[in-house]
Amino acid sequence: MFLVVVGLIIIAFAILFTFVPVMLWISALAAGVKVGIFELVGMRLRRVIPARVVNPLIKAVKAGLDLNTGKLEGHYLAGGNVDRVVNALIAAQRANIELTFERCAAIDLAGRDVLEAVQMSVNPKVIETPFIAGVAMDGIEVKAKARITVRANIDRLVGGAGEDTVIARVGEGIVSTIGSASNHKKVLENPDMISQTVLAKGLDAGTAFEILSIDIADIDIGKNIGAELQTDQAEADKKIAQAKAEERRAMAVAKEQEMKARVEEMRAKVVEAEADVPMALAEALRSGNMGVMDYVNYQNVNADTDMRDSIGKATGDNKKKD
Repeated sequence: MFLVVVGLIIIAFAILFTFVPVMLWISALAAGVKVGIFELVGMRLRRVIPARVVNPLIKAVKAGLDLNTGKLEGHYLAGGNVDRVVNALIAAQRANIELTFERCAAIDLAGRDVLEAVQMSVNPKVIETPFIAGVAMDGIEVKAKARITVRANIDRLVGGAGEDTVIARVGEGIVSTIGSASNHKKVLENPDMISQTVLAKGLDAGTAFEILSIDIADIDIGKNIGAELQTDQAEADKKIAQAKAEERRAMAVAKEQEMKARVEEMRAKVVEAEADVPMALAEALRSGNMGVMDYVNYQNVNADTDMRDSIGKATGDNKKKD
């Protein structure tokens, strides 16, 4: 019977220490944090891990922050990172940055790293852009790489744009500044004109950062875009001219073929007319409009004409041979 009682007592203590975080309660009492044992049990019932709330609370009290379990538990239930929020509040207090728990919790729930933001407010971050290409007015491409020194703006962390927006705006400013330069040599001689012009545009408006400086880290010459465009235009004009010439040649060939067809048509008409001559002669002889001597004279004229044609062709061939 005694062993059964001892066993029940051991089981009871095991359940107690499992369900009730007694060691955590003792740690809180030793740190001077007032947390009731039933409050810890209530956290268990609300499915809150007590250590996720009590340990950050101990840290906050030791740092002199005015926090309680209700605020931390509410932030935990909302899906926030309690430990990161407390660390951010401690860092802000040490750096004399005004930051309330409500704003810090809102920044954390918005998905931003509030501790990193506070650290960035104290120690500015350098963002390096890739090579950004712009074309000066003389057609020469200039490539520039910039380093942007930014500091987190706590007031604009919720709803403010991120690093990608800052890089895009700075890139747009670099392209605009290079494009407004009359000569690429001016950009190479004074690269600080890019940073001064871009910095004066207030590119950090609406972002979660404050731009402290924009420095040109590297600058280089790219392609001769103007010459390439002129070459492409000349090539395009050449192709257009060739197409028009080909169109004219095709029209000339078609016209030539049309004229040949017309020549053949006229020859056919001549042959047709020549075929009517013997029939006309026969009709004239039958009707008495033409006598025998007239016909003989007609044949003599034809023979004489053929002879002259033969002599003319022979003389022309001899001249060609000579």
